[in-house]
Amino acid sequence: MLGVATSAMAINTAAIVASSLSPDCLAWKVVGICYWLECSSFGCSVETSVKVRHYIPDAVVSSYANTGANPWTEVRVMSAPNPTAQAGGDGTTNQGHEDNLARFKNADVIGHPAGTVFSRFASQSGYTCEGAAAPFMPYLLSTLDTIAWRYTIPESVYPESLIPGRREIGSRLTDNLWGNVYPRGGFLHQVHDYETGAVVAQRAGDIVTRRGQVHVYQPLLADPHDGYWPAGALMESDATTGKWQELTPTLSKTCAVFPNTDTQVQATQGDYAWALWRPYSCCERRGQTFLGSVDHE
Repeated sequence: MLGVATSAMAINTAAIVASSLSPDCLAWKVVGICYWLECSSFGCSVETSVKVRHYIPDAVVSSYANTGANPWTEVRVMSAPNPTAQAGGDGTTNQGHEDNLARFKNADVIGHPAGTVFSRFASQSGYTCEGAAAPFMPYLLSTLDTIAWRYTIPESVYPESLIPGRREIGSRLTDNLWGNVYPRGGFLHQVHDYETGAVVAQRAGDIVTRRGQVHVYQPLLADPHDGYWPAGALMESDATTGKWQELTPTLSKTCAVFPNTDTQVQATQGDYAWALWRPYSCCERRGQTFLGSVDHE
């Protein structure tokens, strides 16, 4: 059921940090064994360490209607209006029965602020991995990405934008199509404002988890090394690449992928924010040379 929020909802840093203490989103798990070659003056031996996988809240992704009104209050100054990016909102004729006009959302992807608080929480489960994000680091601000975000140049002519069924969130066959990932800009024809916000958040996450995209952004990616397998490209509806924790207008203790079946609360001001959790695998170094790993899955 689609609900309607009774008041404009914002969220602050303290609430975002507290929301990261979620066992459901963390999903810590032993997935294999790593092998290391340890050598000393007395000879060499093969040592092992446990390989673990868990999710990390890399970023807060805000999707909001009015430029400069990021629902994460402390970071609003990062995405203030500028000469190329002002105003916002939906295309409308104030007719309630019309649902074929474009909705618009700004989007910001900013490093999750949980930092050491999350690290202490996660370490209670066992050995933990390092994420790719730096707290409060802006990885994408749509106000600085005007050509791609507001005019969808050049992605409006990409095959993913023109061919039905390519890179879509939901399915036409199940009558649960939320929207298309491409073109990865702020406009979407969608009757539900919540679903619009989710699709735009997915688009922003899609951009920052890839290199070499035609957008103004900073990749949110870490380089793999011995005993460390960082998260890669985010894919819609695939929890093995990332999942979402709603922060506002409702604060959820669990994570899901879009489209989800949870109650969808529409924000009165069209402002939404999610934490993007991504999977990392790693194991503790036990020798000078990494020999490989074996997964149980």
